[in-house]
Order: sequence, then C-alpha cells, then structure tokens
Amino acid sequence: MTESFRRSGEYPQGDQHQSAYTQGDAQQSAYPQQPYASAHPASSSSDSSTPSYGSSVNPEWPPPPAYEPAQQGSAPTALLTEPVSPAPAAPRKRAKGPLALLAAVAIAAAAVGGGTAYAFQELTGNDTVASSSTSTSVVPTSEKGTVAGVAKAVSPSIVEISATSNAGQSTGSGVIITSGGEIITNNHVVSGASEIKVQLSNGKSYTAKVVGTDSKKDLALIKLENAPSGLTVATLGDSAGVKVGDQVVAIGSPEGLTGTVTSGIVSALNRDVTVSTDESQGQQQQQQGGGGSGQWPFEFGGQEFNGDTGSSTTTYKALQTDASLNPGNSGGALIDMNGNIIGINSAMYSAADATSSSAGSVGLGFAIPINTVKADLDTLRAGGSDS
Repeated sequence: MTESFRRSGEYPQGDQHQSAYTQGDAQQSAYPQQPYASAHPASSSSDSSTPSYGSSVNPEWPPPPAYEPAQQGSAPTALLTEPVSPAPAAPRKRAKGPLALLAAVAIAAAAVGGGTAYAFQELTGNDTVASSSTSTSVVPTSEKGTVAGVAKAVSPSIVEISATSNAGQSTGSGVIITSGGEIITNNHVVSGASEIKVQLSNGKSYTAKVVGTDSKKDLALIKLENAPSGLTVATLGDSAGVKVGDQVVAIGSPEGLTGTVTSGIVSALNRDVTVSTDESQGQQQQQQGGGGSGQWPFEFGGQEFNGDTGSSTTTYKALQTDASLNPGNSGGALIDMNGNIIGINSAMYSAADATSSSAGSVGLGFAIPINTVKADLDTLRAGGSDS
C-alpha cells in the first residue's frame, strides 16, 4: 500500500517535491505545512535525479493517508485539492482576524486621542456609565466624588472680587477661565465699578478691568492686569447633562469670607429667574451693610425677593440648588463632583424680614447654567451686548 501510493505520484521527489509544497502564499495559507515538507532533505546524495525505492518504508516519510488515494492520471491529488474539513491550522489562522482588528482599531483610536476607551468599549461591549454630567475629571482618582477632593482641585480657580463705585464697595466672586487671567462673574458684581480688585486663592491681589458685560444674562467678563503665570484655570463642564439630585459644590466669598465651600444637590432645572438690569438698583441693595452683605434682588414666580428689582429686568433659565449660598457668592462656581463648573451662582433667597435669629441661607439658590456662559463668551470678549 505504501509503495503503490508513492509510485502514484502522491509524494514528488527532489526538486519536484520542493515545488509541490512551495507554490505560493495562497497554497501555504490554505493548507497547513506538513511535517514531511520541512523534514525532507534538500540534498541527501550526489545523484538526486533518480530516486530509489526500497522494500521497507523510508522513515523520513509519514504513513499513508487513511483514505483511498486518487487514481493516477486524474485531477491533482486528493492531498492538495480535497477540502479537508478538520484541518485545525486554517481555522486558527482565521480566528486571529478579529483579534488583529481589535488591536488595530485600539491603536488607531489611541493615535486620534481620547477615543481609545470608547473604541474598546464599543468592540468588547464593556460599556460604562459616567457618574456625572461630564466625562472630564479634574479631581484626582483617590479623591473623586468627595467634597474635599472637589474643593482642593477647584478652589485655586475661584477668586474674590471687590468692586468700588460711586455708591461704595461690594464683594462678589469669580471663576478663572483662561491662563491669561480672564475671569467670568455676574454683571451685577461689577456693574458701574470704577475700580476692580481681584484676590486669588493664595491671597495675592491684582487689578482687573471689564472686558464685556451682558446684563440680560447677568454675566460679565473681566481680565487681570499683569496676570501672573501659573494661574489655575477652571474646567467648564456641560450643564445639559445635569440632573435633579446630582451632588454639587459651591465655592465663593460669602460675606467676604474668601474660599468658602458648601455642598448640596441640584434641586431643580430651568427655573425662570428674573433679575434687575438697572445698575443703580443693584448697587443700592449691595451697599447695605457693606462688604457684600446686601443681597441682589430677583423675582421668581411673580414674587420679588431681596428687594425691589425695579422696572428694568431680564429673565434667564437657572439651575436651582440647595447648596448654601449667601451674599458674596454671586459670580462664584457651582461644581459637579468631577470638578467641572456647571453654573455661575447668581441669586439666592433671603427672607425680607430676616433677623439675627432667622437670617441665613434657606437652601434656595440659583446659578446660570455654564452652557449659557460658554455660548456668551464670544459676545463678552467683543465687549458684551451692553456696549
């Protein structure tokens, strides 16, 4: 059986044998290389033109196949042409395809930057849900989700603003948004000011000038003069993703107490808050008690709070929070637990007949959504809508 199989041409000899099993990439990939192909010597004698056949089985050749060989003179041999279903090597090579694709996509995503995790999740089905409104985390991993972590990361970006006008002096807060010293705050904090002083979290003070104001949104952009290097810039988040019940932190200078941190939750969304656009109206309220102890008047639900808003007003959609806000928090930051700014604190409720025993925050504060701020930045940099 072995002898007749050899003589049928199934196992070519010499150069003929070598070419039969090295026909090209297509044959090599379709049919796994057999042991005899590599074990067959390239030259074993000085006369390779005439092969010799002995009566015993050559140990260099493998045993014959278990199936009947094809008849001589037929199509190419069964060893090379018959589809071999159990061939294990070919499926193993094909199985590497998805793994190679996954690696290639992951590398490509890494080259783009920022998309690696998303690409890996899409390909593997390992989805994760962000715990806050934005994906960027300013807070170190070891302190993520803690008020202390948020305060430590964001406090250097919050400043105290002292504005001097003909009526006196008022105090508010602001948020550093560029390394060049741009600071976002409320319009009512700096409106009508002849001089503006900004105190950083390290205690150093600088003079600032107004770049632009938008009284309709109660926003203002100021910039430090001779701004120092190394300013800590706040990360502006995405207020569109904020949900009722999200934990938040407020940082500002209530009653002139620089860098005060409070915490709470988002109590409601899209509150229609009405504030005065009359410069003198706000200044009248802010000077009461000095040092920022006056309160900015606002309306909500048809009622006036903290004084008369006057005849010139504007209404904007606000985030409501129960984080404690007090006079001087205006212009400060409302922050999510990843350390992203999601709002600029602008108004708070205080009982009109508050006495020393009942005065204080009652958990009704309002903030301008940060997406409103971002949409208004170009206008403010150009001088604002009031110019």
